Amino acid sequence: MSRFIRVIPVHEAVSRLLSIKHEPSEELVPLGEVLFRISNADIIAPHDMPGFARSIVDGYAVLSSDTIGAGESLPAMLTCTGRIEMGSAVPGSIVAGECRYVPTGGMMPEGADAVVMIEYTETAGDQVLVSRPASCGENYVAADEDFRSGEVILKSGHRILPQEMGVFAAAGILSLPVRRIPRIAVIATGNEIIAPDQVPLPGQVRDVNSIVCESFIRQCGCIPISLGIVPDEPDELTAAILEAVNQADAIFISGGSSKDDRDATARVIADLGCILAHGIAISPGKPTIIGEIRGKPVIGLPGHPSSAFMVMRAICAPLLQAMSGLTLPEQICSATLAAGIPSAKGREDYIRVKVRDGVATPLFSKSGLLHTLVESEGYVRVPAESEGFETGAAVEVILW
Repeated sequence: MSRFIRVIPVHEAVSRLLSIKHEPSEELVPLGEVLFRISNADIIAPHDMPGFARSIVDGYAVLSSDTIGAGESLPAMLTCTGRIEMGSAVPGSIVAGECRYVPTGGMMPEGADAVVMIEYTETAGDQVLVSRPASCGENYVAADEDFRSGEVILKSGHRILPQEMGVFAAAGILSLPVRRIPRIAVIATGNEIIAPDQVPLPGQVRDVNSIVCESFIRQCGCIPISLGIVPDEPDELTAAILEAVNQADAIFISGGSSKDDRDATARVIADLGCILAHGIAISPGKPTIIGEIRGKPVIGLPGHPSSAFMVMRAICAPLLQAMSGLTLPEQICSATLAAGIPSAKGREDYIRVKVRDGVATPLFSKSGLLHTLVESEGYVRVPAESEGFETGAAVEVILW
């Protein structure tokens, strides 16, 4: 394993990853726990909604034909036959020349086809003077006007939002089929890696990649499973990966993806399954590994956090989003370059930039440095067929 098998384009790497992902399984979850989950089937209205005709104002239920021509100088005179109480299932009925008081949300009496707002009425005993005509259907909703029985309330693949929760409650839907949240195992490798709560000795570094990976996995709608730090020893790495395969739907391994003979990751993945790619035409992140073990994707990420993060954005994000069903909106702004970006044909470059007043300043740094991740607002993608961008070139900045 002393050299890259074959460097492949970014789009091919993404395609290979997506080809081995499993379709998310389904679970039935109580209504109170489905917020922000992804529906896994069309949610159907079990009955007409709201289920009965009801007023949307305080006023009088009338026959609209009785109010034709009504005005302040010549109001229509109707006989009030009573008051409909909130929650009453017996609203009665009215005929021509009659009306009945109905509060907002109250059930419409049989025969009524409109409601006159109370502001346009006056009362004199049991007589109601209507000073404004009402059109048929005005100020009330029909029994099936919100949703008809069998109508789709929410389509499959939709992220459930707070406002939709109320619709499910109104429909009496107490549990919903949603996608099971994918579980992604994260393994950090390296004899020099220590936990963030430890004080590094000379030659040691704190584990940054696990935190970055786990945070990004959550952002993409998945659940990270931390399996800790594993030395660059084949036996220990083999045991950790087998544990990950048993627990998770995909495995991220940070570090140990380079072409150095001492790196065990590629050898262990090959022994347990197969390697689909070792080397991607992307900078940073060329030594990324894509493998498969027992039908599950395994990604070997570069050890440098900035490189690992860019690989996650470019290559891992499509996999995580396809697995979870959650699509991250891509925010893009236009800018001009304050300095040129050189690139080599055949390789996609992902250059972090700072954006101010429509000007994007490239933030070049050595591998292993973290400051550009904090200072940048996003990155510029240089296509593989390009030799870079000159100073002043118009570019699209993909914002974090």
